This record gives sequence, structure tokens and C-alpha cells, in this order.
Amino acid sequence: MAKLYFHYSTMNAGKSTLLLQASYNYRERGMQTYLLTAAIDGRVGDGVIGSRIGISASADIYDTGSDLFDLLRRRQKQGPIACVFIDEAQFLTKEQVWQLARAVDDLKLPVMCYGLRVDFRGELFPGSAALLALADEMREARTICFCGKKASMVVRQDENGKAISDGEQVQIGGNETYVSLCRRHWREAMGERPTTR
Repeated sequence: MAKLYFHYSTMNAGKSTLLLQASYNYRERGMQTYLLTAAIDGRVGDGVIGSRIGISASADIYDTGSDLFDLLRRRQKQGPIACVFIDEAQFLTKEQVWQLARAVDDLKLPVMCYGLRVDFRGELFPGSAALLALADEMREARTICFCGKKASMVVRQDENGKAISDGEQVQIGGNETYVSLCRRHWREAMGERPTTR
């Protein structure tokens, strides 16, 4: 039975690696997958999903104006798709998440979305909020803070390594810009001192 999945985490948890591995598993068994990534993030090249460990795959791109239901319906007419994989799912619009849900329900396509849950301010991305509301199954990919606890937050840093608390929600960057932290160390980085007894 087709489902809408949301694999979420903070930065550097290996979401793209997990996506590429899952797609490879299907292809190794002779099943076709369809990969999509956000046009806004071309760090490893336009139409490429790449991971920090050096693996990558070609993908079609989507932007905020893409009708994903129509795109998947047209792609399905070209041949069977065992699974659809969406990278950078935080950049989806609410409407696009509904389009993916329709593709699951009406086209019987399993759709696996991979993306960030929250931004550097600790706020949900619109695509992530919609996926948290609509996904049939959710799975957290985990990474760790420098203290060894699970990292669930991310800070955006300036060129001097100082945490930034203001700015646009979307700024494309990697390790030079973002650091994953546990909630306590995120609060400290954002200027909130933890309370002590």
C-alpha cells in the first residue's frame, strides 16, 4: 500500500545519504525510482542529490510553482515507478505536500520525503509543517551535538562563528554556515542562559 513518508532531522544527519541508499536498493532489484530535488539548492549541481560522503544521483528539480501531482502523473505514464524520492522537502509548499498526498492516494505511488524539520530560529518550515500534518509515517534521522546528546536544532553562524538569530528563513549553506546542536546548546548559542537550581 502506498504511503507518504517524512524522514526529518537537522543538518548533517545523513538524510540525502539515506535517500540515495533507499533508491539504490529499489534499483538494485530492477525497480525504477523517481528522484526530485529543490531547484533552490544547487550546492552540488543543478538536478543533483549529493551527500557529504561523496555519493550522488541525478534528479529532476521542483520549485514553488511546480505541480507535483501533474508531474508525477505524467512521469508515471512513461513507465512504472516503484517509489518517488523528494530531497530538501522543507522547501515544498503546503499545496505541494497536498499534491504528493494525492499522488499517494490516487496514483498509488509511495512518496518518501527527506528534509529539515526546523530552521535556525527553531520554527517549522512550511513544507515540514505540512508533512508533519499529512504524512502516513514519519522517521527521524539522528545526529549528535558536540556534547554527545541528540541534535534536534540548528544554528546559523556568521563569518566569525557567532550565532545569528535574525534573517530570512532560507539561506543555502553547509557546515560553513550551520551547526547542529541539542536544544540546550541551541538555547545557549541563541543567548538564553539555562536555568540552574
